[in-house]
Amino acid sequence: MARTSTMPASVRATIRYAVPGETARFYPTNRARSYWPAEEHEVEICNVRPQAERLSLERQGFVLLSEPTAVRHFSDAREVREVYYPEIAALVGRLLGAEKVIVFGEVARSDSAATGDGQRPAYGAHVDYGERSVRQFTHDLLGAREAESWLQRRFVLMNVWRPVRTVLRTPLAVCDASTVRRSELNDSEVHGGLNDPNRPTLYGYTLSYGAQHRWYYVPAMEPGEILVFKLFDSDATRVQWTAHTAFDDPSAASDAPARESIEIRTISFLS
Repeated sequence: MARTSTMPASVRATIRYAVPGETARFYPTNRARSYWPAEEHEVEICNVRPQAERLSLERQGFVLLSEPTAVRHFSDAREVREVYYPEIAALVGRLLGAEKVIVFGEVARSDSAATGDGQRPAYGAHVDYGERSVRQFTHDLLGAREAESWLQRRFVLMNVWRPVRTVLRTPLAVCDASTVRRSELNDSEVHGGLNDPNRPTLYGYTLSYGAQHRWYYVPAMEPGEILVFKLFDSDATRVQWTAHTAFDDPSAASDAPARESIEIRTISFLS
């Protein structure tokens, strides 16, 4: 991982929160159609590197790991399926002790001016999907009979986020899930999600402001590093709902290169 000595301990930046009680309707591939009433709050976003070794999926809902990949071209969908999917399945299985891991829903993102809506970073604190959509994904990917068998167990939705090149602007911020209250989550509808304008509606949450929230980011995050964060856990007693968002880093150089990243979803089934 990159050195921490020359990196800021934290930055103050604006997080786009949701107006409490409003149901957002988000069109990722046509964002002008979206309805997402927002409240902006300036918050402290801490450099997670000094405490990365103390993080836990069961305490904070996310971890930062050094996890090199054999993928050479993330723009090659076939290579992603054949090389990256097995890597991610093995990683998540190891982290959770899962008996089965489904990998799906990769989206490559860039904040380059030439990038279309569906692949631009998402500004706005949110939790991608809740139980309704996790169950639907499982049915779609496994078929009804096999899905219902696995869904009798504990199941967990997680996102795995990796830079394609070192991120020097528009980083990802994640909120310590132990500081997120269920009452701060608002329903959201995602129309045409996962860069598929024809995909049926998906259901998740936006996050309203809470003074207790603790936000983190990874300065100069490198392609050999990944953030893994939990979005849903069928065991309601567990930490979950790791809200996240892109943000404008005020310390970024004006000529910093465009952010390029890839994210991918997983559903794991535990004994």
